[in-house]
Amino acid sequence: MEHFLEQVLNGLQLGLMYALIALGYTMVYGVVQLINFAHGDVFMVGAFLGYFGFAVWGLPLPVAILTAMVACALLGVIIERVAYRPLRYAPKIAALISAIGVSLFLEYFSSLKFVFGPNYRVVPRPFPEVHWNIAGLSVSNIQVIVFVVVLFMLILLQILIYHTKTGMAMRTVAVDHNAARLMGVNVDTTISITFAIGSAFAALGGVLYAIAYPQIHPFMGIMPGLKAFTAAVLGGIGIIPGAVLGALIMGQVETLTSAYISSQMRDAIAFAILILVLLFRPTGLLGRTEAEKV
Repeated sequence: MEHFLEQVLNGLQLGLMYALIALGYTMVYGVVQLINFAHGDVFMVGAFLGYFGFAVWGLPLPVAILTAMVACALLGVIIERVAYRPLRYAPKIAALISAIGVSLFLEYFSSLKFVFGPNYRVVPRPFPEVHWNIAGLSVSNIQVIVFVVVLFMLILLQILIYHTKTGMAMRTVAVDHNAARLMGVNVDTTISITFAIGSAFAALGGVLYAIAYPQIHPFMGIMPGLKAFTAAVLGGIGIIPGAVLGALIMGQVETLTSAYISSQMRDAIAFAILILVLLFRPTGLLGRTEAEKV
C-alpha cells in the first residue's frame, strides 16, 4: 500500500508540472483559438535559462526562476507578435503551420553550439535532495516544493483571471474579439499578455522539471509539451480547471503504468485513454457541447 501511495505522490508531482505547461495551451486556445505548438519549446528554453541561472551564473534559485519566467514571457510575446498575429484572420491551417515552424526553429536554433548546444546536460541540484518518512510514506523536499509552488501559482492565476481587469479583459476577448473592442478592450495587448503568462508558467514548469528530473537537452520540450497538450484536450481545451484535471490524470496514468505494467507502455496507455475519452466525450471531461447556429 505504501508503494502505491508513493507512486500516487510521484504522479501528482509529474501531473502538476504538466499542468503548468497545459495552462499555456488552454489559455492561448481559449483566447485566440490557436494551438501553440511552440509552447513545449518555451518550456525547454525555461529549463535551460533556469539551469544557466543557478548552475552557471550563480544566481539564487528564486532569482534564476524569475529570470527564466520573465525571459520566456518576452519570448512568448515575440512569438505571438511575429508568427501568429499576422495570421490571426488567415485560415487556421496557416497559423498551425506557423506554430510548427516556430517549434522546429526553437529546437534546432537551441541546438547550435553558440546557443545551448546539441548535447544533454546534467543539471546539478541547487540544494540536496532530502526524503522524509511521513506515516510510512517517503516524501522528498523536491515534491513538497513542486506542490507548494504549483498550487501557489494556480491560486495566483485564479485571482488574476477572476478578480482583476486584465483577467476580465482576457475572458471578454475569449468570448468575442469584436465585442471586446466595442467595450474598449485592447485585444492585441490582451492576447500578448495571455501569451506572456502562459510562457512564464511553462518556464516555471521547465525549471521545476529540470530540478526533479535533472537532465536537459534542446528537444526535451517535445514529449512533455505533447503530453501537456493532450492533458489540456483531455480536460477540455480552453477550460483552465480542465487543463489541471487532465494534467493530473496524465501524471497518474504515466506513473502507475510505469510502476505496475511497463515503463515502455506508459505513453501508449496515456494516449489510449485520451482517445477513449474523446470518443465518448469529444469536448473533454469538463467541456460542454455547444449547439452551432445554421
